[in-house]
Amino acid sequence: MTDRVQRSLSRMWFALAIGSLVLAGILAALLVIARVPPFHDWITDPLFFKRCLVVHVDLSLFVWFSAFLMFLYSRLPRDPHFLAQEIAAIACAITGVMMMVIAAGMPASTPILSNYLPVIDHPLFLGGLVAFATGIGLQVLQPRLIPDQSSTETRLPEVAQLGLRAAGIAILFAVITIWAAWWQTSRALGPSTYFELLFWGGGHVFQFANTCGMLVAWTALTAFATGKTPCSRRTAFALFAWLLLPVFAAPLLTLAGTGTTLYRTAFTAMMQWGIFPVVLVFLALCFRRFWQTRHQRDSTYRIIRLGFASSVTLTLLGFGLGAMIRGSNTLVPAHYHANIGAVTCAYMTLTFAILAELGYHIKSIRLLNWSRWQPAAFGLGQAVFAAGFGLAGAYGMGRKLYGSEQAIHSTAASVGLVVMGIGGLMAIVGGIAYLTVSLHAMAHADQDDTAPVGEKQIATI
Repeated sequence: MTDRVQRSLSRMWFALAIGSLVLAGILAALLVIARVPPFHDWITDPLFFKRCLVVHVDLSLFVWFSAFLMFLYSRLPRDPHFLAQEIAAIACAITGVMMMVIAAGMPASTPILSNYLPVIDHPLFLGGLVAFATGIGLQVLQPRLIPDQSSTETRLPEVAQLGLRAAGIAILFAVITIWAAWWQTSRALGPSTYFELLFWGGGHVFQFANTCGMLVAWTALTAFATGKTPCSRRTAFALFAWLLLPVFAAPLLTLAGTGTTLYRTAFTAMMQWGIFPVVLVFLALCFRRFWQTRHQRDSTYRIIRLGFASSVTLTLLGFGLGAMIRGSNTLVPAHYHANIGAVTCAYMTLTFAILAELGYHIKSIRLLNWSRWQPAAFGLGQAVFAAGFGLAGAYGMGRKLYGSEQAIHSTAASVGLVVMGIGGLMAIVGGIAYLTVSLHAMAHADQDDTAPVGEKQIATI
């Protein structure tokens, strides 16, 4: 397979990742505009807003994380005999996203705000989920999944390539777990209960894949900034294998039934105790490399370190907030917003480090400057948002309450919600900056696909 084809396929996955965030933003704006007179008279379906919310959440989390991972995964060594499968993979994924977006406008369809993967109970939306998952499965299930070689066609270091394979395995087990739950869950249950049970186990496993993706970004950024990988290939292999151990047992937890206490608590314990030890070890290894090169003063080192530090701060904040959870309050969303923000911040920083590898260039000096502060600005906003949400939860603010349902019983809870709002606006500004820079770079794509990777430089730093 030629370098031209490889780059084209990688670009398509990257475009899908960026496009999912753009579509999520459009849906969020639509939710606001549709409430403003005179536009509010145009929407007569009371469930329209919740359907848009469901698709917005799925695009900004499930599709964004999966597509970006598959973009990185597409840079691994490939077998040219699987070209047709790769094309089918991206085609299925794009088709699935289109079906989900169209389903937001389908009348007489019920939105279900289930944990991990909210859905619209309509054949078009559910078919879109299946099509997207099929695309991800086709992309992962190729010879590149076997860790017997590293790619010289990408700047990602070998330890990061091991992490991508681990992420691929975790995604496969998330899909298998959902499939097993589908067999074990009665369709006679109400829609809310049914979809909650269906995606509970696989949703937890998917967080292991996201963690692998974040660790891939950390190790790559450490190598780019310091010139050294944080650990040896053998150490990385052992750590990623340790992280995947609970994942291998996930499908078995569905055998006793998805309505059991075991199914509910085992996956919570799996994520609670199975992720943070490996993350802390990787953090220590990466920090050691940065400490050894702390006297570097070049701009590449400083900017990567800033983005890396933002992701790490959100990770540790998420761990701390998670440890404080004692019931169903806003500490729960505070915890996962910090953790998903950590993954997103790592991906944003990595994007600007490897844009040139795809032949994308930032021609504007102003946008070049934006790219230098954007990950840190987004990370700061997300941290403030999560901290405010956590403060409100610590003083009894219940989760999934809106409008008149949201009873505020203390000054601290009010302060927490105000802080949350300020942080949310900061994060939105950072997210818009990321999309603006990325879309600009994509619009200035290099048409020469033959230049060796080794001759390309970091696009913005």
